[in-house]
Amino acid sequence: MLKELRHYDNFGTPNYFFELFNTLKNNQGVSFFRNDVEKIFYNRIIDGRSVFDGCIELALNIDIIQISNDIITLNSGIINSLNSVNQMIDKFNEFLFIALKNDDEFHSVFCSKHLSHDIIYKSLQIDNAAFGFKYSNFKQLLIDFNAIKTHPTPEIQFFIINSRYKKLFDKTVLPEIRKRKIGIEEFKKSMELQQIYGEEAEKFVLEYETNRLNNNKIINWVAEYVANEGYDIASYNNEDDQVQNRFIEVKSYEGDTPYFFWSRNEYLVAKRKREEYWVYLVNRKEMNNIDYKPIMKQNPYETILTNNNWDKRIEKYKIQLLNT
Repeated sequence: MLKELRHYDNFGTPNYFFELFNTLKNNQGVSFFRNDVEKIFYNRIIDGRSVFDGCIELALNIDIIQISNDIITLNSGIINSLNSVNQMIDKFNEFLFIALKNDDEFHSVFCSKHLSHDIIYKSLQIDNAAFGFKYSNFKQLLIDFNAIKTHPTPEIQFFIINSRYKKLFDKTVLPEIRKRKIGIEEFKKSMELQQIYGEEAEKFVLEYETNRLNNNKIINWVAEYVANEGYDIASYNNEDDQVQNRFIEVKSYEGDTPYFFWSRNEYLVAKRKREEYWVYLVNRKEMNNIDYKPIMKQNPYETILTNNNWDKRIEKYKIQLLNT
């Protein structure tokens, strides 16, 4: 969808669509041809825009309006959401994300490579560079409809994904992001089972942390969106802490002897965060027991790497030709 629409300059603004939808709603007995709709906004300036070339195409692609025999009608699913601009925005975003959930171009923007977790604002963020010039019109649409917001720190070239739409985001596009975050080809290989084990263990730790903090804190499941942050869950040491200060990498294993594999990225993040970094080892055979507690190792960079009770071995080498 985005690939076909990217040559348009303007996808529309909330006030444009609010007027369009209410015009269609209040004149349901009137046949509106495409030219009739375009004439409504001819020589108009709405929200500082005077070009509305991609608005109808976008609305048709997300099925919020429909066309038959060149006559445009309003999808009945939005009629009850036109009492205010803000109400309309919420419903518009729902139509938008549902339409985009399987769009390859959308997932080239909203992919694990460009997503990260903002510790201070406890939210998901996306790199401005993810949009580039090619999808600048789509970025502007998301800004106009408040789906993403400029980062509060101007020097940071990221957008914050509006927490108001987190549940919508999670329901519509997150399942596909999670599927793609390790790469389509890898997902098709034997890693599929390992991915399932990992997510089960992460869900267990998410619930464990919520209970440990007596349901008084919102724990962020970072790995739900991002594959390379270096940790899976952002939590708190204590209920009174205002800033997330326990960053947990979850490892699952099966058997009597705990073990795990540590990526270079995880190792480097652990080295940087030190006392704030934890490894939780979850035994898959035990995690369904009510009283089961995972093995929790704080600052594994020191407590594991320098501890002779843990056997460390290199499973593979990266071999690279040096410039000669």
